[in-house]
Amino acid sequence: MTWMAKPKILVADPISEIGIEELKADPRLEVDVRIGIKPDELLASAHEYNGIIVRSQTKITAEVFAKATQLKAVGRAGVGVDNIDVPAATTAGVVVMNTPGGNTISTAEHAFTLMVSLARHIPQAHASVINGRWERKKFEGVELNGKTLAILGMGRIGGEFAKRAQAFNMRVVAYDPYLSAQRAQTLRVELKETVEEAVAEADFITVHMPLTKETKGMLNATRMASMKPGVRLINCARGGLIDETALLEALESGKVAGAALDVFEVEPPAADHPLFKQPNVVLTPHLGASTAEAQENVGIEVARQIRDYLLDGAVVNAVNMPNIDPKTMEQVGPFLAFAESLGRVLSQLAPSQPDVIRVNYAGKIADLDTALISRAALKGFLERASSEETVNFLNAPSMAERKGLRFTESRLAEAAEFADLIEISVGREGERTTVAGTFFGKSPRIVKIANRRMEIVPEGWLLLLENKDRPGMVGAYGTLLGQHGVNIAHMSLSRDIKDGTALVVLNLDGQPAETVLADLRALPDVTSVRLVGL
Repeated sequence: MTWMAKPKILVADPISEIGIEELKADPRLEVDVRIGIKPDELLASAHEYNGIIVRSQTKITAEVFAKATQLKAVGRAGVGVDNIDVPAATTAGVVVMNTPGGNTISTAEHAFTLMVSLARHIPQAHASVINGRWERKKFEGVELNGKTLAILGMGRIGGEFAKRAQAFNMRVVAYDPYLSAQRAQTLRVELKETVEEAVAEADFITVHMPLTKETKGMLNATRMASMKPGVRLINCARGGLIDETALLEALESGKVAGAALDVFEVEPPAADHPLFKQPNVVLTPHLGASTAEAQENVGIEVARQIRDYLLDGAVVNAVNMPNIDPKTMEQVGPFLAFAESLGRVLSQLAPSQPDVIRVNYAGKIADLDTALISRAALKGFLERASSEETVNFLNAPSMAERKGLRFTESRLAEAAEFADLIEISVGREGERTTVAGTFFGKSPRIVKIANRRMEIVPEGWLLLLENKDRPGMVGAYGTLLGQHGVNIAHMSLSRDIKDGTALVVLNLDGQPAETVLADLRALPDVTSVRLVGL
């Protein structure tokens, strides 16, 4: 299911030759390998590419995204996406994917090696021996056996670190705001609710968190002061998680017995960095993923991810969009355009300044991964919200958040009346509008507007007419529209109670003039006339 004509991919940084050859071997792709491309060259040719693959060298900036009008995906061979302007990518509708699994083992092993080296002073002892000294007493270390290890961040790498620590008979406590108690039990770690609780009893602390506003400096002077005397710290994740100034002071005071760092706040660190003078530190130059296996794995993985997205729409390891594999895309694909249409209809009927939009699912569709369908509905709803920013699957949630619109998704508890039902409602306190739709075979239909049961074809122009329920109204509408040369393609009618009010929805072949709408509003017993464009 190729969804663009022969996608063109730029490989801008060195990746596995196997990954490059797999791309070149696919006749559906055009591959341009330009290792070490200069920033001005990238800007000049960015408009040619549908996909770009990088490591850490090439920077994909907001300026690049502005020039890359055909770009659909950027793949990062590795975990960090610091060299990619992800917000700009999201605004431009570009998926950013990384490869967090490819270097998991390499990074976990390196972090664990740092901990062992720190416990036994291995780098210092090595330097001493090759300099002709034999200082056994000076380099007396500590055992890992029976010690308490705190792991901050229990993702893939944290989980692998925990396995290795448990093999060394360490007690493992963990802090991770997204780790469930059940998952912690499976991993055989003691889950703590706060960082303070996790580090309070630790002999060793290793950090495996992303660097965000919330995690920057998470191990600062205050938290170091609350730790046990003689604690040892390891950071093989992101520079900045440990406050280096506070660390230096804690090392000098003896509060922290040692630190092992593979990452720094500024890389490479200055030649006169004060930590270099500390005898109780182990430092490596960002080697966590630097194994032959990891480099090969991430290169192959990112190449396949970019290929699969450009050819099949499959999203894996995206940092700004829900993951969706080819099988799921095949299942949810037919619902995307329909959900977008429902959102577009709702945007033209909803009360002004809503504060919440809900997407509910019932029937078989409720068992699918509906994250992308919900984004499609939100995209349709927000299309008219801004003339300055184009809404897409990626930036729709952030645009809703900026407008103060809370977005939720749920499953309807009651038995489904239809095999599949998508219901979208939007409103504010005391006022709400709902539309719902389903498929009759392969044909989508809107089956509810507000609380009215309908059967509406979601295409073209919809004319919604509300009136007092009395004989002759439909005829009056038809006559007036016929006089103005407006043709009716489909019609659906619903009423609340006999002699109450009725809602007529007409599919029109074209957009009627405003004078036609004014004439309709002037008809006796007409209470509302609204035009919805799809």
